[in-house]
Amino acid sequence: MVKIPEKNELSLITEHIRPYVKRTPVLTSKTLNEKFGAQFFFKCENFQKTGAFKLRGAMNAVLSLSKEESERGVVTHSSGNFAQALAYAAACREIKAKIVMPKNVIPSKRDAVLGYGAEIIYSGNKPEDRENKCNEVIKETGAVFIHPSNDIRVIEGHSSCAIELIQDAEDLDYILVPVGGGGLASGISFGFHYFSPQTKIIGVEPKNADDAFRSLKENRIIPQTDPDTIADGLRTSLGDITFPILKKYLHDIVTVSEEDIIASMKFIWERLKVVAEPSGAVSFAAIFKNRKIFQLKKTGIIISGGNIDTDKIIKTV
Repeated sequence: MVKIPEKNELSLITEHIRPYVKRTPVLTSKTLNEKFGAQFFFKCENFQKTGAFKLRGAMNAVLSLSKEESERGVVTHSSGNFAQALAYAAACREIKAKIVMPKNVIPSKRDAVLGYGAEIIYSGNKPEDRENKCNEVIKETGAVFIHPSNDIRVIEGHSSCAIELIQDAEDLDYILVPVGGGGLASGISFGFHYFSPQTKIIGVEPKNADDAFRSLKENRIIPQTDPDTIADGLRTSLGDITFPILKKYLHDIVTVSEEDIIASMKFIWERLKVVAEPSGAVSFAAIFKNRKIFQLKKTGIIISGGNIDTDKIIKTV
């Protein structure tokens, strides 16, 4: 059974991690508001340290470690944003971090992890390869495992994103949040449940990686199989912690096409003048097929990250 944090606990966590994370801006666009007949408030986690929301959860998890646990160091498996976040968080506390990454990791993400002083241990390219290698590392070193999403400490850290948005954009009717492993959506759900209970929380997931959508509709965890989406950060499955939280607190979950994800990225790049990675643009993509729902409403939109493979983009120019 998942222990749901109390309201005051989330407030304390937000203050506890504040010295280590950025209070990211909330941007608006008159052009987009007029085009869709709505009011949008974009919470820009692409401006977060390490380039994504993940640092909030990683930082809370690392700060929660006891002295004995800190001496053992931490380990996780990740091919992207959480790898960078945990490496940075561990460096802040001067503890050792081991990151299991696939051999085909994007070089820029590999270099960022190494730059923060973490040790990379390579595995095969399948998710189960990373998990198996991570288990080996835990057995050999005794390092404390921190899951990228299915960890209550990580989830509680992400609630700080919601609390900031609520303070900067009051009385939101809706909040749109991307769903992959469910860590961010769970943290956002906690924050809005306690601090803005009238706001309807809507999860957004790629149609080509819709395990969370199917899991919540069928009331059981359906593992992700062969996801084929440009939103690489949302190819993971819900866990036994995130599933019941989202089942309880999400008002709805919708799926979006690859075409709408790309169109969303383009709108954000052109109108907000900021870089959103595909996973970060998924939440705004929900507007395109559901615009009537949001007309004349105030809607918060989480841009979850801005880490893109610049080498790949440059090659296409």
